[in-house]
Amino acid sequence: MLSLPLIATLATAGVAVDRWFGEPGRAHPLVGFGNWAMRLEKRYNAGRRLRLKGLLAWSLAVLPPVLIAWLLVAALPFYAACGVHVALLWFALGARSLHDHIAPIAHALTQRDLAQARLLTARIVSRETAQADEAALSRAAVESALENGNDAIFGALFWFAIAGGPGALGFRLANTLDAMWGYRTPRYLRFGWAAARLDDVLNWIPARLTATSYALLGDTHTAWRCWREQAPRWDSPNAGPVMAAGAGSLNVLVGGPAVYHGVLEHRPTLGFGHPARASHVTAALMLVERTVILWLAMLIVLALLSVPLHG
Repeated sequence: MLSLPLIATLATAGVAVDRWFGEPGRAHPLVGFGNWAMRLEKRYNAGRRLRLKGLLAWSLAVLPPVLIAWLLVAALPFYAACGVHVALLWFALGARSLHDHIAPIAHALTQRDLAQARLLTARIVSRETAQADEAALSRAAVESALENGNDAIFGALFWFAIAGGPGALGFRLANTLDAMWGYRTPRYLRFGWAAARLDDVLNWIPARLTATSYALLGDTHTAWRCWREQAPRWDSPNAGPVMAAGAGSLNVLVGGPAVYHGVLEHRPTLGFGHPARASHVTAALMLVERTVILWLAMLIVLALLSVPLHG
């Protein structure tokens, strides 16, 4: 069991390593994990009892790496174990990657280079962008920044605070499987049910802490109202609060119509105020950045409060 001061120290180190180096690129372990997940899906996503098979595949993908990580940090000497905790958090975080993918979209939109903005946006969202205008591209980028702030940063930090490096690893792997299998399509509706529901469970508390943080760091009153009134309309129980609170905090409108796989979906509108534009994309990234600072500051404060005073 890690102490609060050690958690705060290691979390700060993990965030710093991610900021300096970003993700490992082609050598990222998630590439291997994704290949393993595809093999599991190919083997088990057939026949009957697909929900049960999906749960089995999820367990085979997530539990062994987490168990190995837990055994490793338990067996290693203290300083080596600390290094593994930091490395696992670095693996789980995507703050640098989030900025590196979304900031160029804001720049392209500012330069009125719609072709480049469409290309860059298509790399981070599943909706179609070939005919998207500036407002649609801005909405997509703002939504991605707000939602992935939770999925790629704050969920990992939360589970790191709860269970160290193995906790952050488990969250990242579960979130990855949700992104691979958690679709309501004929192929994944039943097989991916466990991946989607388990990600909802693991993300429930982090999402609400993220939404609260977004609200506190912007237009708080509007953020609370948007969260309360608009989030229940969103399909995802976790993305709804995060994006509604974030959009309200920024006084921007997101959601609305979007084309997925050739089908126009009329999604609820989230937020309040101005239609999204390039400046809101930058503002969303800054909100995520301020939230990272807030979370690390809160960890440090809690760590200091946990240290006994000696008279």
